[in-house]
Amino acid sequence: MEEAPQYQAVLDEVAPRLKRLRAKRGITLAALAETTGISKSTLSRLEAGQRKPSLELLLPLAGAYNVPLDDLVGAPEVGDPRVRLSPRTMPNGGTVVPLTRGPGPLQAYKMIITDRGPEPDPRSHEGYEWLYVLDGRLRLVLAEHDIVLGPGEAAEFDTRVPHWFSSADGRPVEILSLFGRQGERMHVRAKPRATAG
Repeated sequence: MEEAPQYQAVLDEVAPRLKRLRAKRGITLAALAETTGISKSTLSRLEAGQRKPSLELLLPLAGAYNVPLDDLVGAPEVGDPRVRLSPRTMPNGGTVVPLTRGPGPLQAYKMIITDRGPEPDPRSHEGYEWLYVLDGRLRLVLAEHDIVLGPGEAAEFDTRVPHWFSSADGRPVEILSLFGRQGERMHVRAKPRATAG
C-alpha cells in the first residue's frame, strides 16, 4: 500500500531530522542504542532512510532525546488560537462582538446594549440563550416577566418565548451571551448568592 503523497514528504524528513538531532546532541549510535534498546544497525538504517519510522522506534528516541514526538516527525504547528474580534453595530443600537469563529452549535457573543426605550418590543425565534451581565443593569422582558439583572447575574431562556432586553437605567450594559440555534441548554455550575435573612 503506497503512502499518501502529503504524508510521504513528512516521512522522508524523519531520517535527516533524526541524524541532525543526534549530531547536535553529540551522541554516538552505540550510546543511543544502549539508551533506547534499539540496535545500532536499526538506528543507522533509520537515519539513512532505509527503515520506515514507526512508533515502536520513535517513542524510545523521543524519550532519549527528551523531546516531544511531534519534534521527531515534524508535525505541523497548531494554528493561532486567538479569536480576532470584529465588533458590529446592532440594528437596534449597541455593539456585538462574536467570540466564536466556527459554525458550531453554540455561539458566544459579548454585547454592549444601549437604552432601547421604555416600550418593549418582544421577539421570538428558534434557539436557547444564556445571558451573563458583566457591567451595568440589564432589563429583560420575557413573556410576562419584567426583571432587572445586575453584574454577576445570569438568565437563560428558550428564545421561542417572546423576549426583549435593554439597558435598565439609560447607561450601556455589557453582557456575555451564549446562543444555540437548535435549543441547546447551557449548564451553569455556580452557588447562588447568600441572601440576608
